[in-house]
Amino acid sequence: MAQEKKVEQITSMETDFAQWYTDICRKAELVEYSSVKGFTILRPYGYAIWENIQRLMDAEFKKTGHTNVAMPVLIPESLLKKEGELVNGFAPEVAWVTMGGSEPLEERLAFRPTSETMFCDHWHSVLQSYRQLPMLYNQWCSVVRWEKTTRPFLRSREFWWQEGHTIHETAEEARAETEQQLGCYADFCENVLAMPVVRGRKTDKEKFAGAEATYTVECMMKDHKALQSGTSHYFGDKFSRAYDVTFTGRDNKLQYPFQTSWGASTRLIGGLIMTHSDDNGLVLPPRIAPIQLVAIPIAAHKNPAVLDTVRSILETLDAAGVRTKLDDSDQSMGWKCAEYEMRGVPVRLELGPRDLAEGNCCLVRRDTGEKTAVSIEGIADAVKKLLDDIHDSLYAAAKKNLDDNTFDLNTWEEVRDMAQGRGGFARTKWCGSLECELAMKEKAGVSSRCIPFTQRGTTGKCPVCGKECETDIYWGVAY
Repeated sequence: MAQEKKVEQITSMETDFAQWYTDICRKAELVEYSSVKGFTILRPYGYAIWENIQRLMDAEFKKTGHTNVAMPVLIPESLLKKEGELVNGFAPEVAWVTMGGSEPLEERLAFRPTSETMFCDHWHSVLQSYRQLPMLYNQWCSVVRWEKTTRPFLRSREFWWQEGHTIHETAEEARAETEQQLGCYADFCENVLAMPVVRGRKTDKEKFAGAEATYTVECMMKDHKALQSGTSHYFGDKFSRAYDVTFTGRDNKLQYPFQTSWGASTRLIGGLIMTHSDDNGLVLPPRIAPIQLVAIPIAAHKNPAVLDTVRSILETLDAAGVRTKLDDSDQSMGWKCAEYEMRGVPVRLELGPRDLAEGNCCLVRRDTGEKTAVSIEGIADAVKKLLDDIHDSLYAAAKKNLDDNTFDLNTWEEVRDMAQGRGGFARTKWCGSLECELAMKEKAGVSSRCIPFTQRGTTGKCPVCGKECETDIYWGVAY
C-alpha cells in the first residue's frame, strides 16, 4: 500500500533515486561525511544496525565452528606482493604508509584492502600438522580501499565488514566450506534482511583476484539495479604455495592446505535501504531494527494511568524479547510519527485515555501504515506475530520486484533495451567466452552478475555470438 509522502526533505525516489538514497542515509542519521574525503562516520543509529548484523551473523558463524581473531591493519609491501594476482587486483586501491613518526619507513606498509596475506603469514608460523586442521577463522574489522567514486555504505574508502579465512586438509573440505558460507549469507539476507537473492558463481572475469572460484548472492534494488551482497571464494592451494604454508599430512609428508575466504560488509545496510525504504524514509526489517516498537502515550497529562500502562506494556514486551523505546517527550504527535517513520521503526504503539478505557492499544505498521486495535492483554503475542507478518510482507514485495524484473532474453539488443529502459536482470544463455562477456558490457551496458546454481537445462543461443549453448547467466547494471 503506497503511503502519502510526508517528509519534504527527502527527494522522491522517482525523481532522483541516488539523491533519495543519500537523503535517507543522512536524514535517518545513519551516516555523516567526515573531513577525510571518501570516509564516512557511522552514527549511533547506523552502527546499531551494524551491531545487530554482527550479533546475528557471528552467532551463525560460531554454530559451524568458526572463531574470531584480529589481524594487524598494516601489511608489508613484500608480503602483499607474494601472490601476484591479489596485489595486481588491488593495486589501484591500496593506501600506503611511508612514514613512522618523523622517520621514513624502510619498507612501505599497506593499509589492508583484504587480509589473505596476513592470515597466510600467520599460518606459515603456526601450522604444523594435519591434526590442527581445519582452522576456521573470522575477523570483524574495517578495510581501506582508495575508491574513486564513493557513496555511503555502498562504496567508501573505509568500510566495516567481516572476513572469514579458513584452511583445510582437502580440496573437498574447502569447497564445502565455500558453499556453506555462501548459504549462510543467502539465508541471512532472506530470513533477517527480507532480501531475496540469486545464488551463483561469478565468471572468471568477475571472480576475486587470486581465487579459483568466487560464489555470490545478488539482490535487486528498487531501481532494478543489482547489489552484490556477499561473496565466498575458493582458492585451492595457490596462496598456500605462494606463502609456503605447509603441514605434515597423514602420510608423514609435507602438504599444502586448501584455503577459502568469504565476506559481507556494511554494504548490506545500503542494500536493505534500497530494497525496502520509501519516500517517507527508512523501512527496516523487524529482525534487524535497533528499535522494533516505539510506544507513544497520548494525552497522558489528562490521565496518569496512560503512561503507567504504557510502561507496563513495554516491560512485558521487553521480557518477550522485543526491542522497544518509550517516547514520552513533549514533542508533538505529528513530529513523533514523522521521526519514527523516518527511522524505519517497524511498529508504533499508541495509547490514550479512550484506548485505556477500552482495554486496547493501537498498533501502526511502518511498511503499510495500517492501524490495528489490539487488546492490551496478550500484547506480546500480538506484537511478535505482527513483526513476523511485516518481515514476510517486506520479503514478498522484494521477491515480486525481483521476479517481475527478471527477463528471459535472447539477443544483446534486447538486453540493451532492457538496461536502458526499466532495468532489471536479463537471463540469457552464454557460450562461456570472455569475448562475448566483454561485448555485452560494451554493447548492452551490463555486467555479468552470476551463473546461477539453478540451471534450466535447456539449449539456446549465446546473445552475442549465436553459438548453441546450455549455460544460463544473469546480466544487469550493478552498484
